Amino acid sequence: MGRLRRWFPEREFFMRSQGQVRFITVTSKMQIAAAAVVFAVMGGWGASMGVMAVSQYRAESARLSLLDREAEVASAESRYAQYRHDIDEVAGDVARRMELLEAATDMLPDDAVGGDAADTVSDSTDEAAKTVEKISAVMPEAAHLARLEARQLAYAERLTRFADRRAARAETALRQLGLNPGTIMASARTAQGGPFVKLSSNRNGSLDPRFQRLALSLARMDALERGLSGVPQVMPADMRMISSGFGYRSDPINGQAAMHAGLDFRGPIGSPIHAAADGKVTFVGTKSGYGRVVEISHGNGMLTRYAHMSAWRAQVGQSVEAGDVIGLIGSSGRSTGPHLHFEVRINDRAVNPRPFLEAAPHVLEEARAVLPGHAEPTRG
Repeated sequence: MGRLRRWFPEREFFMRSQGQVRFITVTSKMQIAAAAVVFAVMGGWGASMGVMAVSQYRAESARLSLLDREAEVASAESRYAQYRHDIDEVAGDVARRMELLEAATDMLPDDAVGGDAADTVSDSTDEAAKTVEKISAVMPEAAHLARLEARQLAYAERLTRFADRRAARAETALRQLGLNPGTIMASARTAQGGPFVKLSSNRNGSLDPRFQRLALSLARMDALERGLSGVPQVMPADMRMISSGFGYRSDPINGQAAMHAGLDFRGPIGSPIHAAADGKVTFVGTKSGYGRVVEISHGNGMLTRYAHMSAWRAQVGQSVEAGDVIGLIGSSGRSTGPHLHFEVRINDRAVNPRPFLEAAPHVLEEARAVLPGHAEPTRG
């Protein structure tokens, strides 16, 4: 403190006004307090700029990571040489690639569509056409195989574009809902395991870069869309019957200031309670203050809690879809009357459910909309 006082010695200023002189004393404490305020403001500004810089860096890193995975297009000359060397090996490669394509197609929703070319996806069209032309001229017996391979590669690239476009829509929707797609991707890589089964599309055990790129794009799409499906999007009860919001309030029983960690929906005993999103039931039972409770895990650290039930309609381990009935409104636990207490928790921290419930239906509808002007990809 002594050093600070030396840096900020007491100062006096005088002001002359209409022939009168007034002295103003600025004490060391006043100067130190002013400097602290300025430092805090500058620190807050610096922190916010740092957060923005980190966010931009992460977004750019994710984009560059995707670009780095761009598949290589095999030249017509190299593929022609493989045909000349061992046509049986090429036939085996084509068969294995068909198996990979069929497995990839099984991952896609029924409304899967093709898409415009993206700058992160290769385009084998020209090289494949050259290959077909060369093979047809020199090895007529292999022309059909070359055409089939060309159609396979074109289909794989269209699937990659589709997966990238769908993942981008899911990522945008998650950001609009205030969620971090990077965190969801990281969560998708946890709690996994199993034997290593190597994918290969060539007889030598390697995987064609275009199929590797397809696998990565499909995995990203799947993780982001699973994260999106776990966002609370269905009202667990009638929204018009919300009787208490999220945040600080006067406790309804003792009148003291308290934090309310969810939304209360009043309603008659026995009214249905709906799951707010897809997930798995992780708890059915009673909890102190909550009464009869059902909890649903939606992945990525997100959990919804439904309390004060009169009856359960779910069991632990059950998979539920958004809108499924999981219980009935009651007044069990610490309650002044029949209602549903609904919570959304992320990594065990309560967050306001209302923004999700109000914004998610519209955001998800846009994210899942099929873009016009695109036809379904045809399999070769």
